[in-house]
Amino acid sequence: MMTGVSFSGNTDIQCDLLVIGAGPGGYSAAFRAADLGLKVVLVERYAQLGGVCLNVGCIPSKALLHVASVMDEVQHLEALGINFGKPEVNIDLLRAHKDKVITKLNGGLAAMAKMRKVTVVRGHGAFVGTHHLAVEETSGAAGQKTGSTKCIGFTYCIIAAGSQPVHLPYFPGDPRIVDSTGALQLAKVPKRMLIVGGGIIGLEMGTVYSTLGARLDVVEMTGGLMQGADRDLVKVWQKINRKRFDNIMLNTKTVAAKVLPEGIEVQFEGEGAPPPQVYDLVLQAVGRKPNGNQISAENAEIEVSERGFITVDQQMRTNVPHIFAIGDIVGQPMLAHKASHEAHVAAEVLAGEMLNLPKLASRSFNDRVIPSVAYTDPEIAWVGLTEESALAQGIKVKKGLFPWMASGRAIANGRDEGFTKLLFDDSPQALGEGKILGGGIVGTHAGDMIGEIALAIEMGATADQIAKTIHPHPTLGETIGLAAEALHGTCTDLPPSRK
Repeated sequence: MMTGVSFSGNTDIQCDLLVIGAGPGGYSAAFRAADLGLKVVLVERYAQLGGVCLNVGCIPSKALLHVASVMDEVQHLEALGINFGKPEVNIDLLRAHKDKVITKLNGGLAAMAKMRKVTVVRGHGAFVGTHHLAVEETSGAAGQKTGSTKCIGFTYCIIAAGSQPVHLPYFPGDPRIVDSTGALQLAKVPKRMLIVGGGIIGLEMGTVYSTLGARLDVVEMTGGLMQGADRDLVKVWQKINRKRFDNIMLNTKTVAAKVLPEGIEVQFEGEGAPPPQVYDLVLQAVGRKPNGNQISAENAEIEVSERGFITVDQQMRTNVPHIFAIGDIVGQPMLAHKASHEAHVAAEVLAGEMLNLPKLASRSFNDRVIPSVAYTDPEIAWVGLTEESALAQGIKVKKGLFPWMASGRAIANGRDEGFTKLLFDDSPQALGEGKILGGGIVGTHAGDMIGEIALAIEMGATADQIAKTIHPHPTLGETIGLAAEALHGTCTDLPPSRK
């Protein structure tokens, strides 16, 4: 948070729209508003556009996960008669590959900002009034303060200031204790690694380090890994990945840590708690906290919760009518694709108001269909209603499930452990032909396929419509159509259903 800065009345830059934060939500909002003809200023404290997702999150982790998946696939081919020998890992070249991916995308974003005449101001922004933001300018890779401040006046503002990793207070400062950002630096491959938190971020990074040679422990406070996904999906993942882990500690938490010359000694508490263990690397992956308390929102009269979240309506508008907020800072799920869609809504609503375009001004965000993906091996993807959430909400559903052990493509790939399931409305008013409400996939490329289920939910498709949509054979994608056929009992790739 910026301290000791007040508005002197002098404005250095005046704009139609000010966007705070240049992550997937921020740059999408800025670019969309610029395309609609507004004068836009984008404030970003880091050297490059793209935010956490591009620079220290989604993109670099996927670059590493791709390498890990190829390495794992090579091991699988040995049983099929193809032996490449033991891989030799050059950690410096691997890190350079990851950085090259980031740099290429950074360059693309910078070029698109220039094409759209979006003014980028680098620095830490804080509100100094309801229509003004003061920016302490920074420079260099580390973001050193230059000592100069710019005051930006705006008609509208979109806050896309994102979130940051949660750090547990009892973990000391030590280079062997990292968050997701530190893990992506890939300084070296540990022999023994602890993942604190059994969510997607930790397990994705664990997959990378495991393939590179680390042995893993994971500790999770709840009774299961990857909370949010149905347990049947996670069960398949856990069976395939059991070999990576020495210990999976559920209903257990870390309570203390000590720095030793040989590693980090961690103390546990709970039903699965072992005696204190020593690790070469500890990854804190217990969630993220929003940055709502880092922008002096009170100076603009914006309501921010104690946890740092900003409340918005379906148009992404805060309690201050000309100020909007999007992305991690407005609540779960903290996903890049959610932020970019919220960005388009906010940008179009405010542009519609400024330009007197009622159709744009009436836009709103529907958060019912936001897919989630764990890019582990196998991948887990789900969207819409899950079986667990349907049960909790008292919604009656019927399920169509197609096991990949009956998929010709999955068998040919040597990866038939997964399945595809679809959930349909089975309430009395559905009259036996209810619309699809949700779905989940566990298996290779699940994340690439979940979009079809999301589209089916958006379009209100029925099982019959999905089943009669011709899917190409042999593909993994056809399992979506076959799952719908399985519900109807018309699937000829499965044993006949019981009458």
